[in-house]
Amino acid sequence: MTTVALAVTEGVLPFELALACEVFGADMTGVVDPWYRFSVCGPDAVRIGRFRLEPDHGLDRLPRADTVIVPGWADVDRDPPAELVDAVRAAHAAGARVASLCTGAFVLAAAGLLDGRRATTHWAHARELAERHPRVTVDPDVLYVDDGSVLTSAGKAAAMDLCLHLVRLDHGSSAANTLARRLVVPPHRDGGQAQFVTTPVPAPGSHPLAGLLPWVMQRLDRPLTVEDLARQARMSSRNLGRHFRSVTGTTPLQWLLTQRIRRAQELLETTDDTVDAIATATGMGTATTLRRHFHRTVGVPPDTYRRTFRTRTRTGPDPDGRGHRRPGA
Repeated sequence: MTTVALAVTEGVLPFELALACEVFGADMTGVVDPWYRFSVCGPDAVRIGRFRLEPDHGLDRLPRADTVIVPGWADVDRDPPAELVDAVRAAHAAGARVASLCTGAFVLAAAGLLDGRRATTHWAHARELAERHPRVTVDPDVLYVDDGSVLTSAGKAAAMDLCLHLVRLDHGSSAANTLARRLVVPPHRDGGQAQFVTTPVPAPGSHPLAGLLPWVMQRLDRPLTVEDLARQARMSSRNLGRHFRSVTGTTPLQWLLTQRIRRAQELLETTDDTVDAIATATGMGTATTLRRHFHRTVGVPPDTYRRTFRTRTRTGPDPDGRGHRRPGA
């Protein structure tokens, strides 16, 4: 997935457009080689809010891309431009992976790409998407949906989650985490997390779990239980579960498993440790347990994941001067 094309016409939302440019148009020299070849495709000139945008290519260039990103669509009360819908449909037919950000799902739905699929969009427009496109299974509660060649996200921060998910699929967890650090955003939120939570992007010290989460991240090699977390947080297990749902949108055990898997991904990419050693370092206990959870979560066994990403991600210092470190080091 080396080429990424951003599909734009008048009426797309500037936030999602800029977000995609920041992620896929970033200069990752020295960290990942090759990074994406990124371009903006649209009519000769596009008015985006108060700005005028000059695309690199016309919409007819979309079918040449490996991945097509469709930003949010501002006026969901009217149909998106036919030229945009046709170009996105043609790109998918040519084999492109197509991802929509926020209300960009209305463009994918108009192109018929969501028929028979599960999809999401901004929660405020989920009902309208479902009513206008009854063949789409709209899930208003999740951050994003990965259905293989077609992906959809909720709004704003969730659009960033989906973009980082694509980077993680293409270049590995280490590269996605490095990019997230540069952008000062959380490196990973599961697509299945709740869309509407009290603190969607919790700031340090701003929520009841602010002290607990870093404590857990430093102890992923230990067999932690919900009772252990509750004891450290000085609250009941039931109260802990309520706070976890409010802050992260998921349960304590699911959050903990996700952190263990992400740690395993980084170790597979950046070290020569055996799968047994990584299972111990991530609190999985045995290689068999790690392989089972890893395959179910990531989609491939640990050994396959290592072969895929060790050839793509460098282990030298990253250009921002921090360098690659083992998580928690």
